Amino acid sequence: MGLLLRFVTKALFGLIVLALALVALFKFVPVPVTATMVMDRNGITKDWEPLADIDRNLVRAVIAAEDGKFCSHDGFDREAIENAFRRNAEGGRIRGGSTISQQTAKNVFLWQGGGYFRKGLEAGFTFLIEQIWGKRRIMEVYLNVAETGIGTYGAEAGAQRYFGKSAASLTPLEAARMAAALPLPKERSVVNPGGWLRRHGNTISARIGVVGRDRLDACIYE
Repeated sequence: MGLLLRFVTKALFGLIVLALALVALFKFVPVPVTATMVMDRNGITKDWEPLADIDRNLVRAVIAAEDGKFCSHDGFDREAIENAFRRNAEGGRIRGGSTISQQTAKNVFLWQGGGYFRKGLEAGFTFLIEQIWGKRRIMEVYLNVAETGIGTYGAEAGAQRYFGKSAASLTPLEAARMAAALPLPKERSVVNPGGWLRRHGNTISARIGVVGRDRLDACIYE
């Protein structure tokens, strides 16, 4: 029993050290590949770009669409989490109240899918990247690893795929439509959205101005 305990303790310590090393490395080095990319049967099209070369409209659009409290929370939106727990208690599919920080932690270090075990790991990595990377780096990584279409990852590859242009020169509407499709990029059309998706994109486009007016992106552009 004592030998097993020592083995488990050493294994956990090793995993923690590895996690810290990876988080520290990716503070400076572009993330080369993620589990989602590796498992994508459609291949991988990606092109890492520094945040300075990604249009501010897209940054504001994903804040408006995904995480309006991005600059004010510590990685976790507790109100959204409480609402998710309340919905989950009623039964059905596990739903999260994921922030951009949590999505980034999941995309870079873990795998897709639900489950409380993965959520626990996600929380640990979210805490680490908030402490070690900071908000600007989190947004930069998020916009470079997020799935933006079938076999397409990151803002630059998405902008080239849909609009034939660099992510550095997106209009508010183009940025909003990319942000609207982010949760389900394989199912949601960016170029010719219809019905609810078109209205959702228009709403996000209008909110881009609110993000700028209220400085909801101040932690990124200080």
